[in-house]
Amino acid sequence: MALMSAAPRRKRAATAAFHLGAGSLAVLWLLPIALVLVTSVRTFDDVSAHGLGSWPRSFTLANYGQAWVDGGQQRALINSLAVTVPCVLVTLALAAMAAFALSRYELPFRRSLLLLMLGGNLLPPQILLIPVSKLTELLGVYDTLTALIGVQIGFGVGFYVFVLHGFMRAIPPEIQQAAVVDGAGPWQIFWRIILPLTRPALAALSALSFTWIFNDLLWAITVLRSDTKMPITAALIGLQGQYVSMWNVIAAGSVIAAAPTVAVFLRFQRHFVAGLNLGAVK
Repeated sequence: MALMSAAPRRKRAATAAFHLGAGSLAVLWLLPIALVLVTSVRTFDDVSAHGLGSWPRSFTLANYGQAWVDGGQQRALINSLAVTVPCVLVTLALAAMAAFALSRYELPFRRSLLLLMLGGNLLPPQILLIPVSKLTELLGVYDTLTALIGVQIGFGVGFYVFVLHGFMRAIPPEIQQAAVVDGAGPWQIFWRIILPLTRPALAALSALSFTWIFNDLLWAITVLRSDTKMPITAALIGLQGQYVSMWNVIAAGSVIAAAPTVAVFLRFQRHFVAGLNLGAVK
């Protein structure tokens, strides 16, 4: 009886220890974010007089206006959206069509093509910086948003094809066979049957790709040179150089840069979790 009564106590203690540890990790993870948010609404005099870690004694939203207008965040955000939105749409469209062909039809060398696409994503991007920069110069698109869009699409489509191939391959073949009996062609099967069934995976990849492309810095500083064409991640570096000691303005710029990705994740959160669960089951 003593052993039986001790087991629930150990279970409750383990549960409490787990929640305590997880809560502590969550607090530690949220502390830097809270510090940035609080700093972004403090005045420069308050931060310089009392320090970043002190209790705030002021409140102002002028830092956001200063970062938005004087710091060039407005132009940089437009550049980031002009690159990210077309990249997400084009990359997922190409990946969905390629994954459909490779997963639903017996194409020659399809396994080799998948391994080639996956292998391309295993290469460290650092070893490709100079070749990609030279290639954009030879093509005459260096220092243009078109070059950045092309690079993002080229390096993203292989991974998305690999992921979508697994989802589409798990769709029962009887569904496609029934559609063929009803007279549906390949395009109708893809658009009306396979693509709707792959919506959780597409939503998850949309959120991930938007975050990856929007937050990318490496390829932006590789193929772009002009300050007026830089995305918001590269503009943050310029903002730090422009406002060296004004941490309140830099914090406001960081919040502006993070807002779009947070909004996209919250919008697609349900689909994102569904896509992850579906992948885990498979």
